[in-house]
Amino acid sequence: MAASEKTLTINNCATSEGWTVVLPRRSRQRRKATKSGVLEEKQEPWTPTDSLIDPSKESTLVQKMERCINKIDKSEFYHTFRDQMQTSVADYFNRVLGSEIKMQMVIYGIGSIEFYEPPRLQLSLAILLRRDFSWIGNIEVFDPILSATESRVLETLGCSVMSVNEFGRREALKPTMFFMPHCEAELYNNLLQANWKLNLLKNMVLFGNSFETYEQHVSLCKNSPILNSMGHILAARGFTNEFRIQTVSDDYYNAFHDSSWHLFSPVLETELQFINS
Repeated sequence: MAASEKTLTINNCATSEGWTVVLPRRSRQRRKATKSGVLEEKQEPWTPTDSLIDPSKESTLVQKMERCINKIDKSEFYHTFRDQMQTSVADYFNRVLGSEIKMQMVIYGIGSIEFYEPPRLQLSLAILLRRDFSWIGNIEVFDPILSATESRVLETLGCSVMSVNEFGRREALKPTMFFMPHCEAELYNNLLQANWKLNLLKNMVLFGNSFETYEQHVSLCKNSPILNSMGHILAARGFTNEFRIQTVSDDYYNAFHDSSWHLFSPVLETELQFINS
């Protein structure tokens, strides 16, 4: 989650202590109205927020990332996380892979890895997953706040930085893991909307904020400011297999609390009609 995002802490409507709902960032990007009346952002070319790479900052950031990767690698949190992937969620990953050998990873909304530890922890987890699971392929990363130095470090770590702002609307034409811890509800909704077809949803694995918690929040807070950004999230609950992760240690709470694996298994087109009507 980028540091520039606004968060709304639910008090009387809290579903669990410390749960925050991320509101959409204000944006001047051009939008077009779809047939359903939902505003849709147009994809736009993107370059880093600055154009200069600072060698000193680059070296320091690489060292920070190496320490962070090593910290998570040795943690009980990671061992528990990896064990869950190898047991309770394994069959679902295999189902998404099908006959494919690799599943690409797309990371949206990672935030500033230079200035904040949670984004570094999140990126470190993604890098370790690619190392330890042979079926995870290339990693693509995007956040509009990334600097040129951060982009260079991401490339040094073996990731590709996107040159287009997709606004979360990548179609899963092949097995794809969308790694999106603590992103905006609007971004998850954009992703689902872009893939609201049987043949696309079955290609998706999503790691991000718990959809179950979003649903609980909406049931308690009827006038929630994010309600208009959650239509597809709520509609998908009926065919979503959700697996909550355990943060285990307070060291990883801020980066991963209320996060889940989401896998989608709609069987009939009628399950997708509610949101289209």
